[in-house]
Amino acid sequence: MMKKVFLFMFAIGALTVTSCGSDDNDPIIVQNTDFDGDGIEDSVDNCAANSNPNQEDADGDGIGDVCDPDGPVGSTGGETITVSGNITSDTEWVAENSYILDGRVFVAQGATLTIQAGTIIKANAGTGANASVLIVTRGSKIEALGTAAAPIVFTSAADNIALGQTAGTNLDQNDRGLWGGLIILGNAPASFDGDATSAQIEGIPSDTDGDLGLYGGTEAADDSGTIRYVSIRHGGALIGEGNEINGLTLGGVGAGTTIDYVEVVGNVDDGIEFFGGTVNATNLFVWAQGDDGLDIDQAYSGTIDNAVVVQGEISDHALEIDGPEGSAMGSFTLTNATLIGLSENIADGEIADYRSGATGNTNNILITGFTGVGTTTDDDGDEVNFQLSDVELDNDGVAANYTAGSLVFSAWEVILPMGVTTSAEIFDDRSDVGSTFEVDAATFSMAVTTGTVGANTSAFSWTYANAKAGLGF
Repeated sequence: MMKKVFLFMFAIGALTVTSCGSDDNDPIIVQNTDFDGDGIEDSVDNCAANSNPNQEDADGDGIGDVCDPDGPVGSTGGETITVSGNITSDTEWVAENSYILDGRVFVAQGATLTIQAGTIIKANAGTGANASVLIVTRGSKIEALGTAAAPIVFTSAADNIALGQTAGTNLDQNDRGLWGGLIILGNAPASFDGDATSAQIEGIPSDTDGDLGLYGGTEAADDSGTIRYVSIRHGGALIGEGNEINGLTLGGVGAGTTIDYVEVVGNVDDGIEFFGGTVNATNLFVWAQGDDGLDIDQAYSGTIDNAVVVQGEISDHALEIDGPEGSAMGSFTLTNATLIGLSENIADGEIADYRSGATGNTNNILITGFTGVGTTTDDDGDEVNFQLSDVELDNDGVAANYTAGSLVFSAWEVILPMGVTTSAEIFDDRSDVGSTFEVDAATFSMAVTTGTVGANTSAFSWTYANAKAGLGF
């Protein structure tokens, strides 16, 4: 029998506190222009997470001594290699070296970046044009080949994780926006406004980087490489007003690509976002994202199988599902997912939001730990109502798709939150045209005390989140 995620109070207490929420269309903006308050802008601070006004750097490796007291990246072995600009030929990053991303780094067309198991890639702080991010462009590949025992870690230069380790000690899930993220761009179809065949990915400015940020095309089987046993931490740097980088961005990525065993922790914006494409993704874990856990857009047409989203203090939706922007259609499948929520939410945090004509199938979903009905006391001592966490059909287009049978829900189980008596109460049709969604929820969902569907959580025993929060996966 598969091992499932259940609601253990000690685990939920370690993972979630409360939520400040956000409007459905407004991502949370965290502007860390001087994260550590030492008077030095993060874009030039050699240790953005710890106050170091004198910028001491005894070994000259670009990492301030308060983050790196024992030598390059906290290690005495190997080289420290700062990477910037374009990678134009086949390149391998090895576990005995330390790598520092400095600004936007592009794997250019025709090149393959191979990353050994156990390699640690850190990224310098910066916002806007100075944000550090790794972009795998169309026609290039990444072969990130981690293992459960030796995952590949992308993290901030402020992280004191050392060579041979899988976690540092000075940062946690609430340290966000310290660098950019990982972006993979492919030639697979996506549905764009005006039926364009390609578009510029969010987070990469076209005025400075030209067509390096383009994604989309006609090659459904396009191969951008392999991402396996990769942990992405503390990202989401602000690049413009209301525009942050996701932990892992997949733009027009094709079905020839392998995405398997990926963890995103403490990202300002979404954990993982799919912009169109046909790639299948398995064993995804997102913890304490600032906006949405898993986000689907532009007629993504792959399958996401075995996923866990654990809300954090400022998380918004666990799932946000959008449909096509142009006439090209596509249908996603999301199956075997466990969503763990905020037990005392007084703002806008939600379980899932289906919008913009979304089409696809969501099945075998376990919901636990989300907010029910009741009251609490705010910081001013005033009594306020909890905001019931729900699953929404957000507009007429998506409600019409539900009625037409192109948006399907099945086998949802809900561990009922406080004040909620049936599973159907959390399903909400907010459209003007209406549907039978709320009535049907009594059939496609059920209240349980112990889940029988959802993710096989043993797949996440290797993760930083499992060790940090003591989940027991």
